[in-house]
Amino acid sequence: MDGDQAAVAQRPARRGELGQTAGQSLGQSLAHRLRRAVDALEQILAGLATGVLALLVLVAVLAVAALCLVGVGVLVVPTAARLVRAVADRERSRVSRSGRPLPPAGVSPGTAREVVRDPVVRRELGWLVLHGTVGVVVGLIGLTLPLWVVQDVTYPLWYRATDHAPSVVFARVDGFGDALLVALLGLAFAALFVAVGPAVARLQSWPGRALLAPLGGDLTRRVAELVSTRAAALDAHAAELRRIERSLHDGSQNRLVAANVLIGAARRAVVRDPATADELLEKAQAATEQALAELRGVVRSILPPVLDRGLAEALHGLAVGSPVPCVVAVDLAERCAASVEATAYFAAAEAVSNTRHSGARQVRVDARTVAGELRLRVADDGHGGADGRSGSGLTGIRRRVEAYDGTFRLDSPAGGPTTVEVALPCGS
Repeated sequence: MDGDQAAVAQRPARRGELGQTAGQSLGQSLAHRLRRAVDALEQILAGLATGVLALLVLVAVLAVAALCLVGVGVLVVPTAARLVRAVADRERSRVSRSGRPLPPAGVSPGTAREVVRDPVVRRELGWLVLHGTVGVVVGLIGLTLPLWVVQDVTYPLWYRATDHAPSVVFARVDGFGDALLVALLGLAFAALFVAVGPAVARLQSWPGRALLAPLGGDLTRRVAELVSTRAAALDAHAAELRRIERSLHDGSQNRLVAANVLIGAARRAVVRDPATADELLEKAQAATEQALAELRGVVRSILPPVLDRGLAEALHGLAVGSPVPCVVAVDLAERCAASVEATAYFAAAEAVSNTRHSGARQVRVDARTVAGELRLRVADDGHGGADGRSGSGLTGIRRRVEAYDGTFRLDSPAGGPTTVEVALPCGS
């Protein structure tokens, strides 16, 4: 009876815990969507800037083409090609910040004949036409909703300056109540931008991703990348084997040797001095338990068992043991390969562990899957100054990420903050 009453008494608490968990999940999802909308707005603004540049260069290219009809423009064709290449490389840099990196195309051709025959230049000209026209239009459309949001939401503050509402829905405004309705419409526009903003940003970036990516026949560059990543994979594998060997040799092996010595001494003392033998066996048992604990630690460092429940659970578990308060936001639409999730987990663990030396008061871990990629971002508000190429743990993470054909980015200026970004192909 008492057990039944206790179970009944626990049910409301469990419902409350479930409600609290659901509320936290909803809050994290909303924050993630807002962050994506802000990122989309930044991408649209940057895309509009490169779109205007592309439009100006397109006008210049058309002028050079017109001059070529009379033979004068042939002399400036290489210069026009270099101008197109400069704007295209700027777009490559822009789209690389929000997705898979696009490497620069290199030096443009030096003669008019080479310009005409170069397939990369032809693709760049196609991008120039699309981005200088459609890209600009898409950018202006994408900025319309945020401008309406600012205009309508702030309208109650200045509605007395005009009797005409800034919205197409309201012809006139008669009093503060109508002004509040306009503000509510602005909030509706904000919700609409949160929903469609990322798609608009992707649409604006599509010509660059489709036309400015390296050509499929560029085997030399791809072979160089594969050689580099293969070397990184071998180095990472060798470093991991050395770490495991040191952990076993310096820790577990020494404990087991000590236990073996103690057991041998206890066997010799069991007849003549049972008390001493019992003490030695107790020490041997303690050494064996320590060896087992160290072995478990080595095994967990190879592939943490918590990853069996998914990367999201592993990252939340990492936050619990973080040396500073840690916030985790996860939006994983699909499971990636186990090796990829393990690499992302170890990158997050190393970045979070480093916060104990940075004086950070808070660290945030974001993980999401976008277009077949697992993207991880760890940011703290510490004093910065981290170096990812000086033999630190971050160097090992960089090699491990590059071994999976991924990208590693560290931004840690003096004075902070520190941001670690990792992108890994999900299917590796």
